[in-house]
Amino acid sequence: MSASPILIVPGFKGSGPAHWQTWLQAQIPESTRINGIDWDKPVLALWAERVRDELARATQPLRVIAHSFGCLATVVAVADRPEQVAELILVAPADPDRFDFTGLKPEDLPFGSFSLSEALPRRSLHVNGTVIASRNDPWLTFEKAAGLANDWGLDVYDAGQAGHINADSGFGPWPDLLQMLGKSPKAAPEISAPVLKKGRGSTLAAVRQLTREQLEKPHSRKFRF
Repeated sequence: MSASPILIVPGFKGSGPAHWQTWLQAQIPESTRINGIDWDKPVLALWAERVRDELARATQPLRVIAHSFGCLATVVAVADRPEQVAELILVAPADPDRFDFTGLKPEDLPFGSFSLSEALPRRSLHVNGTVIASRNDPWLTFEKAAGLANDWGLDVYDAGQAGHINADSGFGPWPDLLQMLGKSPKAAPEISAPVLKKGRGSTLAAVRQLTREQLEKPHSRKFRF
């Protein structure tokens, strides 16, 4: 097992006692779960800020294992802090088009309205990592997951019909993941250009700006904290 500490980032509704992330945390003493997030309110700017702060405070690069909506928040954070990531594993990412900047989209919201796809990076994250996706995830097709992985410069792992890892489930032990983590991660790609980590040029700043724009629309929903 790698000496790099593991940071676990749950998804929408969190990871309960029967979730594979909870099982994984019990298997690996050096793993921790991010806190300070309201799991029932998937607001990208707030979640991404917590993940980015956790990366910034780390004394060494972390192996980050995220699930569902937590994958989207993690990608925003990692885009600003790639040097703090030893390995990135995104399991069953949620479909960014099913969320806007205040949470899950209402079913009657017109197509083409605000979507998190507008804010997610469309470039390499400059980290070593993998998107793990199944063929039967109702929250995101395998093809779309593979497309996101390609955008972010990550490998794709085809989990087949592994329904227990899907964005709306995630239940039960997952020994295969332990085997994957036991392999030494590859060296992270070199960053060929400076990465803007904070301020107006950061990825999180772009998410905040789009959040403000949505809130200024007359028919947009308001934050409910």
